[in-house]
Amino acid sequence: MANVAQAIRMALHYGEENLGVNDIFGQDVGPPLGGVFTATQGLKTTWNTPLDERGIIGTAMGLALAQSRCVAEIQFCDYIFNTMDLLKIAGNTCWASYGLFPMPMTVMTPVGSGIRGSMYHSHSFDAWATRLPGWKIVMPSNSLDAYGLLISAMKDKNPVLYLKPKALLRIRGDELIPGEPEGEKELKAAIDAPLGDRSKWRPNWPKLTDYSVPIGQGKICKVGTEATVVSYGRTLPLCIQAATELEKNGRSVEVLDMRSLYPYDWQMIKASIQKTRRVLFVNEDTEVTNFAEHLLRRTIEEMFYVVEARPRILAGKHLPGIGLNPILEEASVPQLHDITNEIQELLDETP
Repeated sequence: MANVAQAIRMALHYGEENLGVNDIFGQDVGPPLGGVFTATQGLKTTWNTPLDERGIIGTAMGLALAQSRCVAEIQFCDYIFNTMDLLKIAGNTCWASYGLFPMPMTVMTPVGSGIRGSMYHSHSFDAWATRLPGWKIVMPSNSLDAYGLLISAMKDKNPVLYLKPKALLRIRGDELIPGEPEGEKELKAAIDAPLGDRSKWRPNWPKLTDYSVPIGQGKICKVGTEATVVSYGRTLPLCIQAATELEKNGRSVEVLDMRSLYPYDWQMIKASIQKTRRVLFVNEDTEVTNFAEHLLRRTIEEMFYVVEARPRILAGKHLPGIGLNPILEEASVPQLHDITNEIQELLDETP
């Protein structure tokens, strides 16, 4: 089974070969490194840019305005903040031009904690991203969705921000990507660059197919009846694990993967809350002006007389940064025990 980084790499290869992607670029994206997380190794249209985030976004906008499909990467989302004005312009261009100037650009950037990245390599960008009208925002939690969401992003006429959870990039999926060889070693030998000299190395790509995950469509990962947990990215597998543990004690928890932060699958979320009458929103972005607060507001406005316990949010602490020490990092963002305890309290709360 492919890990998330390999899935992204295979999707980008499919984009080069079948979707008209002509440029994949960013700091260290091209050879010899192929991306700091190796997600762009072996691709034929990759090239390296200077360490200039504004230049990377500006170049992507220029290519998109010329209707040349491109994928740009900001090496870590912590360094995307100095491009906010450009991201805003990219988001409103199609709308402001009455559809005459679509922006078929995809911007990838790794987000979140989990790699001991300390203050400058552990930031989340979820809420900031959803404040950019005109952009579509996606974040996978597994390899198959990583592949399918990126295929959809590269097809889209709108700018798409593809958020890559750093903690999951080396996690292998449970489902094969269509066309992927079944053997882990076989895939690694085919598409992973060797250590050392890579000047003569060429990947042996599998015969990949057009597998898309529609942007705006969530997924029910675990069916339950007593409470709903809504998550995405790094915390989603932890929510499934917590629900599975509670199931041993006879509790039934439904877990939803948003996959797409905007547009998002409100009908899926609403239907689940109407069924279970309890909801917990989980992510690792900072708790103040967290995107889950928007979802909680809709929950209260539309289902005030439906829910039997107060809707809850479990998010990262509102801190200037995440510490390098493992204890500090784990205390800053939701961990398995935090999620399990919060779900248990939600289940135990009486109307």
